[in-house]
Amino acid sequence: MAIIKFTSSLQKLGVLTSLIGASSLIGVPAIALTESSSEVTPVQNNLVANQHTDNGYQEAASTDANIVELASSKDSFNTLVEAVEAAELTDTLSGEGPYTVFAPTDEAFAQLPEGALEFLLQPENQDVLQRVLQYHVVSGAVTSDQLSTGEIETLNGAVAVQVDDNGVIVNDSSVIEADIEASNGVIHAVNRVLLPPDVQEDLEAQLSSQYSE
Repeated sequence: MAIIKFTSSLQKLGVLTSLIGASSLIGVPAIALTESSSEVTPVQNNLVANQHTDNGYQEAASTDANIVELASSKDSFNTLVEAVEAAELTDTLSGEGPYTVFAPTDEAFAQLPEGALEFLLQPENQDVLQRVLQYHVVSGAVTSDQLSTGEIETLNGAVAVQVDDNGVIVNDSSVIEADIEASNGVIHAVNRVLLPPDVQEDLEAQLSSQYSE
């Protein structure tokens, strides 16, 4: 019964496992966006209002806090900061960048199947945790007004993006707070943890094995 319950929980995550090829987004280094036929259901969310310059790009906010420092200062990202430290990615995300982070909130991590977070935080599974976190990070600073429906390339593969009047969807996750500006990039808070398809399979196999013992 435990195996069935776990598998059902993973299916509820609804992670997209079929992604199309990416192409370069003009004017944004190391970013790739293409049109996609992927279908996802928009979830209403409140995006922070953008301030546009004449060339369409948003001006960076005046802040000295890098991505890790900014996340650490917010109560909603405690689990994310713990995961970044466990994965030894603090120096990377505190570096020059710039980076865009689709940052899962504490509530997003709480939605993972039972035992998944504990598994990811174990030292022996650091490489798996790194792959998960890298799936949330884009090279380059991409504000919400620069996102469009299609794909965007992360440090660990592409994720599907859908933009409409209701907001922004990344795979099966909604952006619930956009354009949190850091000194080395931008954070978009999301309400689900993004799992690469191969990691999802590994988690299912590992945790199913544990439940069956």
